[in-house]
Amino acid sequence: MAAVLGKRSTGGLIFDVCNYGGFFLLGLTFVYPFWTIIVQSFSSAADIYRLGFHLFPGTFNTDAWGYAIEAERVGLAYLNTIFRVVAGTSWILFVTFTGAYALAKRDLPGRRVLTTIYVLTLFFNGGLIPTYLLVRGLGLINTRMILTISLGSATVIGVNVFYIIIARNFLMTIDQALEDSAMIDGASYWQVLWRIIAPLSKPMIAVISLFAAVAHWNGWFDAMIYSPHRDLRVLQLMIRDLLADLRVQRLEEFVQQQLLAGERIELFPPEAVQAATIVITIGPIIFLYPFIQKYFAKGVMLGSLKG
Repeated sequence: MAAVLGKRSTGGLIFDVCNYGGFFLLGLTFVYPFWTIIVQSFSSAADIYRLGFHLFPGTFNTDAWGYAIEAERVGLAYLNTIFRVVAGTSWILFVTFTGAYALAKRDLPGRRVLTTIYVLTLFFNGGLIPTYLLVRGLGLINTRMILTISLGSATVIGVNVFYIIIARNFLMTIDQALEDSAMIDGASYWQVLWRIIAPLSKPMIAVISLFAAVAHWNGWFDAMIYSPHRDLRVLQLMIRDLLADLRVQRLEEFVQQQLLAGERIELFPPEAVQAATIVITIGPIIFLYPFIQKYFAKGVMLGSLKG
């Protein structure tokens, strides 16, 4: 009997081969763009402008990485970005979790009105100019505080209604009996929230943390508006300025090349610097994502069950 069960049919083997082969090719389509960027960052100008399929650089060149890493204040920009991601994500989790916990209470007075007001902010907001005037009036221009509580050009308190709705819907799936039993034993709302609800909400917390961390890591426009001081520049804004300066420098070298009769100057490839900066900026997010990926689909689906 075991021999019969263990024997695979020809159709089953063909299916397995096609299945694994298809997933292997699908994986290559995901990996190859990242590998191309890495190869481009170590390539010379001739290799970058050469057409064709190539997995390795023809001439291994690290000048682009040296230019990107040794640029002025890049290390400080990296520290500013890390501070913004850690502090900003923590603030978003606190505001989102506490706000969603209150809205998840079915006996909350005015719950429907509050939910409607929250949802309306998804369609209407004050805009950039009123938000900037508010930030300036609060004295938050060129401060690290604005990097923490800003989540976009028109958001200055770290409240994202989309996150709150996901968290609220998720919390409504938790059995109310758990909270009632804890309250009978003398627990307060804060104790219930942090000791019972929070451990049960790890998938939702992981999803919101990923959303918020990526938003803060990629944020540069609000940093350019609210904290333009050089010592407060984040990595994305620094890289933008770095690439802009490089384009101007390459244009000057191109003009110089045209003026020098009979002499050819090897131009530094801006595409290689751009590829190196892409690897520098997306590296931490790529390394972080596998650790919380298992919570991602579960957290989003559970947060969409109830309205």
